[in-house]
Amino acid sequence: MIKILVVEDDEKLNQIVCTYLNDSGFHAKGCLNARNAYDEMYNNRYDLIISDIMMPEIDGFEFAGTVRQVSPTIPILFMSAKDDLPSKQKGFQLGIDDYMVKPIELAELLLRVRALLRRANIEMERKITVGNLLLDADGMSAEIDGEEISLTAREFNLIYKLLSYPKKIFSRAQLMDEFWGVESEASLRAVDVYVTKLRDKLSACDGFKIVTVRGLGYKAVLK
Repeated sequence: MIKILVVEDDEKLNQIVCTYLNDSGFHAKGCLNARNAYDEMYNNRYDLIISDIMMPEIDGFEFAGTVRQVSPTIPILFMSAKDDLPSKQKGFQLGIDDYMVKPIELAELLLRVRALLRRANIEMERKITVGNLLLDADGMSAEIDGEEISLTAREFNLIYKLLSYPKKIFSRAQLMDEFWGVESEASLRAVDVYVTKLRDKLSACDGFKIVTVRGLGYKAVLK
């Protein structure tokens, strides 16, 4: 069973989150401060951490930084009342994977937890299988029904990104910054060109489609 550590000094909220996650099929354990969380992690293996920021003695930033030194891959989700951009930037710079602002919707928390766990599994395996398509990040290779499909590095990275976060919309600017670089002189139209090429090369795939979201960008939708 997937084990989740909830580090939150509000005892009532901690209990509510743990109960909801347990009822959703996970094994959630609550800690009211970072020191107790360190002890818990020393004695048990956890698959994901949900942490507050504003906690006594050791705050969430220090806690997340320490966890990252010990475990570079465990997903960390901040759940905080701090809604300012500098706090979010600091959290992501320390290596957290997601950030939710209180008050939270438990249903949304569950969606994000499942997405983070799915992403963590992808990172460990470095492979994505969707229908008859297999993407291997280590070999930068793509296969449809066992037959290799020729993709450029940029084409591979684009489709790997989209399929790593199914249903998530990526703007052309986001994709341009990540795969062309902020210094690139290419226009946003270049993203459209590459998506068109991918749709053509992967037309035999039966597990997903790349959807254009008018005025926003692109997303991969699983069939």
